[in-house]
Amino acid sequence: MNHHLDPVLLAKAETLTEALPYLIRYAGATFVVKYGGHAMGDPAAAEDFAQDIVLLKAVGINPVVVHGGGPQIGAMLKTLGVESTFVDGLRVTDARTARVAEMVLSGQINKELVGWIGHAGGRAVGISGKDGNAVTVEKVRRTRIDPVSGVEEAVDLGFVGEPVDIDRRLFDTLSKAGMIPVVAPIGLGPDGETYNVNADTMAGALAIALGAERLFLLTDVAGVLDKEKALLTDLTPAAIAALRTDGTITGGMIPKLETCVDAVEGGVDAAVILDGRVPHAMLIEIFTRQGAGTLVRR
Repeated sequence: MNHHLDPVLLAKAETLTEALPYLIRYAGATFVVKYGGHAMGDPAAAEDFAQDIVLLKAVGINPVVVHGGGPQIGAMLKTLGVESTFVDGLRVTDARTARVAEMVLSGQINKELVGWIGHAGGRAVGISGKDGNAVTVEKVRRTRIDPVSGVEEAVDLGFVGEPVDIDRRLFDTLSKAGMIPVVAPIGLGPDGETYNVNADTMAGALAIALGAERLFLLTDVAGVLDKEKALLTDLTPAAIAALRTDGTITGGMIPKLETCVDAVEGGVDAAVILDGRVPHAMLIEIFTRQGAGTLVRR
């Protein structure tokens, strides 16, 4: 009998045994994963991501993928000669821009992701919030301080919405049938209009509505960094509030963390901000003790 097995094989077996408690714990759970940022433009990253999603489904977890597409929408608007204006980082979306956004999100990116997951051996179904009346939204209301007068004024962002009602039946039906829902962040307005929804916001709302165990926001940064640029691995809503006050958390990380806080306060067990550029970061975060990103819990 040969007791001198290849150490690489032994390491692989140990990786699997380390994953076992997590496999048992998450069997049957729902994970909502927001896939976005520049990871989306890289075929190698897309392939890795698709493999991770198929693996989750294969071990009995129900992944639901939500994708963004800001850079791709921007590129298409440019090609079509449509000017964009932004208010506080949010694109003002007139009727024409909304049509282009839907075309890029539902037509192009959504089906690309469905294709990648299919290629990796999974069965994905691309939908938007309009399918099955799944996501009803209301118009986002924003105000800003006028830089000249200092007076607070209302800002009209056009067809930008936030979810007010999610009917989970379509997601449940797809997941039970062995399918992986891939969701474009588009919702139905009160009068049947098409609204663009921020993808992080859509993912957070879905995680709450589906009673997800985990919300993952895959992004272009390592996670939340402290002032010395070291990764903060565990945060609570109170700690996040303190880091905002002292200026550690700024810019685009603020709305991401707001989404995480809303999710955990809405019943999601934990929300994670992860670097989507790291191969298989999601698997490292889920199935190993060290984790890979910033985890937010109540």
